Amino acid sequence: MPMSNNKDKPNKATTPYIGRFAPSPSGRLHFGSLISAVASFCDARAHLGKWLVRIEDLDPPREEAGASDAIIQSLEAHGFTWDDKIVYQSQRLDAYQDAFDQLSDSIYPCNCIRQRISSLGGRYDGHCRDQTPPNGSTIAWRVNTCQHPNLRADSETFTDIFLGQQQLNLDVAGDFIIKRKDTLFSYQLAVVVDDLFQGITHIIRGQDLLDSSYWQRYLYLLLSSNTAVSGTQLPVYGHTPLALGSDLHKLSKQTKAAPINNDLAVSNITAALRFLGHPPPKTLLMTLAKGHKKSLQQCTEILAWASDNWDRALIPKKSSVAPALADA
Repeated sequence: MPMSNNKDKPNKATTPYIGRFAPSPSGRLHFGSLISAVASFCDARAHLGKWLVRIEDLDPPREEAGASDAIIQSLEAHGFTWDDKIVYQSQRLDAYQDAFDQLSDSIYPCNCIRQRISSLGGRYDGHCRDQTPPNGSTIAWRVNTCQHPNLRADSETFTDIFLGQQQLNLDVAGDFIIKRKDTLFSYQLAVVVDDLFQGITHIIRGQDLLDSSYWQRYLYLLLSSNTAVSGTQLPVYGHTPLALGSDLHKLSKQTKAAPINNDLAVSNITAALRFLGHPPPKTLLMTLAKGHKKSLQQCTEILAWASDNWDRALIPKKSSVAPALADA
């Protein structure tokens, strides 16, 4: 397992920093995912923090055979190192069940179908809060976001590292599912349980997950108040711009975004840093190229430069079309 080997730098952190990159193996690493990896890695290294990798393989029907290994291989080829063993969500089902059991007083069964929720504009209206689904009906389990008003003020607003003040009323967000009708635990539950387990202090990820932050912060408070980690501080969040395709939809595995080519790792890393407002100096790139260093070593040195020169204020706030990687 690759481990970090950072040189000594002045201490920029006033509190311990533990960040993470948590891809799902529904496909191989694409440019949008690479941006999240670069941003989370550089932010952690710039603050002398740990950077962890977690494979969120919790949804077998959506997973692509061999994708987990391919993602790890791509990270290695692009010069990333991590500071502990990789956590696989598929191996932590007992932990999710324990958390589910702890939340028994804050959840309720729901048998509403997708068509009904779609007719409401996608926001769940709490229809099943005070009802008991008929025997034999297929149910999901939702968190009652109105049950603990003492937690709400802290979970409605937060300051995003890159986007500034964020606010959303949980009544608007609606009660959310933590266990699906197919009995699989939801992303919302698993990610919070794992962030608590790994002691994650900083979550750097794409803006497509911004809305999930409200549910996750609320769930984080519920779980931390019920466990030995009571009093744990909520993670700090930072949401980076999304890489868009020519159709202005975000690059994703669902939209069949092309996987990155490991043979073009230097170009890929350079393009990702440019996208994030941190273009490596031409002199650095020319020196590395003239030095005939292997691709992996060049990527490592480029990431080291980016970590040393990381400036959160330079991260763009708006998403934009991804560059053509062959021209990067």
